[in-house]
Amino acid sequence: MFFSIIIPLYNRPQEIDELLHTLTKQTYLQFEVLVIEDGSKNDAKAIVDRYADKLDIKYYFKENAGQGFARNFGFERAKGDYFIIFDSDILVPDDYLEIVRNYLYEHHLDAYGGPDAAHDSFTQVQKAISYAMTSPFTTGGIRGNKQHVGQFHPRSFNMGVSRQAWEKVGGFILTRLGEDIEYSIRIHENGFKIGLIPDAKVYHKRRTSFSQFYKQLHFFGRARINIYKHFPKELKLVHFFPALFTLGFGFTILCNFIYPPLAYVCNFFLLIYFMLIFFHSWSVNKSLKVAFLSIISSFIQLTAYGLGFIQDLFKRVVFKQQ
Repeated sequence: MFFSIIIPLYNRPQEIDELLHTLTKQTYLQFEVLVIEDGSKNDAKAIVDRYADKLDIKYYFKENAGQGFARNFGFERAKGDYFIIFDSDILVPDDYLEIVRNYLYEHHLDAYGGPDAAHDSFTQVQKAISYAMTSPFTTGGIRGNKQHVGQFHPRSFNMGVSRQAWEKVGGFILTRLGEDIEYSIRIHENGFKIGLIPDAKVYHKRRTSFSQFYKQLHFFGRARINIYKHFPKELKLVHFFPALFTLGFGFTILCNFIYPPLAYVCNFFLLIYFMLIFFHSWSVNKSLKVAFLSIISSFIQLTAYGLGFIQDLFKRVVFKQQ
């Protein structure tokens, strides 16, 4: 089985250096790497060239069109039986490709996704952000979990697609705002089998600051409405949780000013919720500081996603704006 690893890149040369370094350590060697520079001003060609004698690697530069279409550019030039899509901000465990190869031999999948985790080298903020995106106490827990809601949708930071599926379904038709979910829905609707490979994890750095994390999650909230516009049945009750939390938090703040007796009840439940996050993160990360930061990151995840969701719900669904 031959893999084509496709990595879209936009102004992140340092990230691609770290990612390519991890690929040089793979225990399974039947793969190529295609780096698609999507119109970057700060390109990574010099860095990619340093790996020419260590990897079967190709570098392409194209006009900026977004990550979805950059992946399509890679699909059209890939030689593999399977296309593996990575974001540039991940680190790949040494046995990743071996795990995927072995799993696909035993369990046929036309497309797959894998979970993400925090690496020991990550900063404490990055570990807290990773917790918020994978915790059972936030909606992040459904992203790489066996007990997912409805049909499993691989996410493009760690996603594989067979050549057969791509030849029939084609590539991405959205370049951002939920493009990976839309793509996996079309793959499923064309009769292909999609699943989670639980052990095919990557270490996802995500964002390095809470302000960057806020912007990313606000974008994710808007993306959920974008998916709803294409596939209304894909909007589940769980997707409303961040919006409900955000509205509930705003209601709690209001009650503290105008009706303290009700505010006491709201504050109590909010405290219990944040304490659950604190102690669960402490048990997972073995760090009091990361546990405290996990409260902040979880709050940002829920409110940023919730505000993005509410914004485009009213803008695109209620007021019918494009």
